[in-house]
Amino acid sequence: METFDRNFTGERILVEHRKDSIEDYVIYLMHIAAYKFAEAFTRGRRVLDCGCGSGYGSARIAMTANSVEAIDVAEDIITRARAEYRRANLNFSHVMATEPLHFADGSFDVVLSFQVLEHVTDVDFYLSEVHRVLSPVGILLLATPDRSARLFSWQQPWNRWHVKEYSSASLASTLGNLFPWVDIQHMSGRRDVIDLELRRYKRMKWCTLPFTLPVFSMAQRIRFLNMLHRLKKRPSTILVKRKEFEFDESVLQIGAGLTPSLNLVAIARKARADRP
Repeated sequence: METFDRNFTGERILVEHRKDSIEDYVIYLMHIAAYKFAEAFTRGRRVLDCGCGSGYGSARIAMTANSVEAIDVAEDIITRARAEYRRANLNFSHVMATEPLHFADGSFDVVLSFQVLEHVTDVDFYLSEVHRVLSPVGILLLATPDRSARLFSWQQPWNRWHVKEYSSASLASTLGNLFPWVDIQHMSGRRDVIDLELRRYKRMKWCTLPFTLPVFSMAQRIRFLNMLHRLKKRPSTILVKRKEFEFDESVLQIGAGLTPSLNLVAIARKARADRP
């Protein structure tokens, strides 16, 4: 399978590039909104951040959590995060996607998994490891793109890094195999901001046809998407007036049944609960 540089895909959100365009800024705010939502669950708790990326979210959580272990499969990004974010209760480590996590059973009260599941090939193994390292009353908070807004019902992901994108029903079913209590919520927000993403989704789902049709294998799909990205000229950085960025993550909300939905946000408990 062909490979490509994550630094140019938007899959790694680097803080210094968050304002390269208004679209980049909205994607960054979607990540921040997920971590902001998590703070009510992580305060004073032992937290594992799976797929921490460049580490800014883990550092935010560490400000109020008891401790944060942050892991990622990209060794270079872990090296960068260690150098940039230093706190006594925050630790970054590199992991291999195909190997068990290096933590004992029941090590964490909360596991965060933001924008990771869509990249995972062996979902059963990934979630079983998350389940194993959670305490008996532990909570998984998981955010993943909502395919209902991004794709036609029959379409494979146009994001070349994504193995699978989930609907509310498929995510609930997948998590329900291990977690007895699952609540699926949605990320939406101020319509002018949401529309920036919806327009991008519409453009991408049309321009990547026909190779995102289900008749093509994953290898064929990725080969075409790689070719498309090579043909596409990288736009030069354009300085945008500050007034275009005069909003923050507060324009985004997470709640039950919000539409249009950009992300699914799942709260999954290892034990049954009467309420969230």
